[in-house]
Amino acid sequence: MVRAIVRALALALALVGDATAHEGPPFPIVMDHKTGPYTISVWTDPDIGIGRFFVLFGPTAGGARPGIDKVTVCVRPQSGRLPESCYPATRQEERGRQQYYAEVEFDRQEIWDVRVTVAGPDGSAEVTAEVEATPPGFGKWDLLLYGFPFILFGGLWAYAALRRRGEHKPATASTGPAGNN
Repeated sequence: MVRAIVRALALALALVGDATAHEGPPFPIVMDHKTGPYTISVWTDPDIGIGRFFVLFGPTAGGARPGIDKVTVCVRPQSGRLPESCYPATRQEERGRQQYYAEVEFDRQEIWDVRVTVAGPDGSAEVTAEVEATPPGFGKWDLLLYGFPFILFGGLWAYAALRRRGEHKPATASTGPAGNN
């Protein structure tokens, strides 16, 4: 029984492709921060390799969309081993809200300083934060890691069910020890 479970698990792992499309959702590092004429929120998914940043803008005090010419996301490891690198963000329309998207390179897991600069006809602004770059996942091993509790529970249930079935088999008639008939 255990061999069958192990074989099924090995087959499932062999058939599963890379799990690079399933990464954690972005999370906020700056929320509704008012600076200059802008209300800025920054969300990120800081995976090692390519990290994603989403810069969102709330409406101005008059309720209109702010004018924005340029958004840049700059990152630098706090260890100081690399100089700051800046990446331009591209504009995206998202449900009637202004959103800018940038991909940055993180080469290893550590704490990084993040600086987002905004320039527009109403002026410039800057927000800062820090984030830890993390591995994007374990690929095929994610299935095993997250499925382990379910596999363990299913295996224990199957073991208990088979054991109970063996205890409820009808007893065969026995004649007892020789000479006691």
